[in-house]
Amino acid sequence: MASSVNRRTFLKRTATLGSMALTGRFLTRPASAQSPPRHNANEEIRVAVVGFNGQGRAHIRAHARAANVRVVALCDTDERIYDKGLKTAAEHDPNAPAPRTEFDVRRVIDAKDIDCLSIAVPNHWHSLASIWACQAGKDVYVEKPCSHNIFEGRKLVEAAAKYKRVVQHGTQNRAQPTVIEAMNLLREGVIGDVYMARALCYKRRDSIGMEPDGPVPEGVHYDLWLGPAPQRPFNPNRFHYNWHWQWDYGNGDIGNQGVHQMDIAQWGLDKDDTLPVKAGSMGGRYTYADQGVTPNTQVATLQYADGTMLVFEVRGRATNDEWGVGVGNLFYGSKGYMAIRGRSFETVVDGQPGPSGKDDRDNTIFTNFHDVVRSRKVEDLRAPVCNGHNSAALCHLANIAYRLGRTVQFDPNAEQFVSDAQADAMLTRDYRAPFVVPAQV
Repeated sequence: MASSVNRRTFLKRTATLGSMALTGRFLTRPASAQSPPRHNANEEIRVAVVGFNGQGRAHIRAHARAANVRVVALCDTDERIYDKGLKTAAEHDPNAPAPRTEFDVRRVIDAKDIDCLSIAVPNHWHSLASIWACQAGKDVYVEKPCSHNIFEGRKLVEAAAKYKRVVQHGTQNRAQPTVIEAMNLLREGVIGDVYMARALCYKRRDSIGMEPDGPVPEGVHYDLWLGPAPQRPFNPNRFHYNWHWQWDYGNGDIGNQGVHQMDIAQWGLDKDDTLPVKAGSMGGRYTYADQGVTPNTQVATLQYADGTMLVFEVRGRATNDEWGVGVGNLFYGSKGYMAIRGRSFETVVDGQPGPSGKDDRDNTIFTNFHDVVRSRKVEDLRAPVCNGHNSAALCHLANIAYRLGRTVQFDPNAEQFVSDAQADAMLTRDYRAPFVVPAQV
């Protein structure tokens, strides 16, 4: 790994020059940051929502309608969607001043009147924007997956700890009452010794077709959108939403919808604090030919050191559910099995119906984030970034095995592969300066 670290160090040094050329002043993050004053229940938390073409509008709604929380800035590299974001903010906090708009996340991070970033940009930006925010003394709510690769996810965990930041991961099932109840029952042995978890992502994904490269649309700051990713011509099939199906920016459906189910699987297996030692995956992009490159059908098998199995399946075409589960989880134990479907769960124990539950209440993941921003008790986070890193890493391990076309052996303590330079090279990426995740945060 020495050569890759040296490369990252070189790119980190060149990042400063790149930032100066772009803005005329330093916008790389400082070496240290002071914690902002502690918030109490009566103080307003000021939030910037970064990325709001899709899931980010849910962030706007959650923050805008919360007590003593105000959305003060909206940031997106596509100025064409600003009206949508402003409208969402006004609908959910009509008495608040309209948020200002910005296209460069670095200016938002540098702003003195912002306490937190709520990040819902494409995956390839998640870790870098979050790390920069931590270094600038800001707390972070970051969408799933928190990383585009394993290296940068670990760097984000390190940055949160070093700068004493609150970093919540967008795996909101961690705050869903019925899922918490199901996890507690698994810990209590409701289905006996749990030896296998299955995570299912059966969401139909149709062809995205073929689009030619073309000019960058007016109002789109494409170089900023690319950020850490390689320079490529603009193409609508590598932009809004369809970036999910391109390795440069996304992680396929296993790292899109699937990271939620990966997270529940590792949680139910009581493996939040470790990663597997072996991963294999096969699949393909079936029934159509288009510009997407990630698999629409994928099966991944991951095994932990104690032999426990985690099996993940993506089915992006027409398919049946399994025991009523299309997107959800199945757990298998020595006495029975459990299904988790959204906000409900069901068990069969010793061949008979066992405990079940259903709860239609909204989860409280954003409320939990606001509470911890005020208390600074990071141990109270429902979805801390350390768990989020592991959940994302499971998806990355599966995708590495898929892309290599073979089973890989992994050392969960070192977070490196075992005597496998080819696989190790896929733990990180060649970052495009100045958008570089540094080896030392």
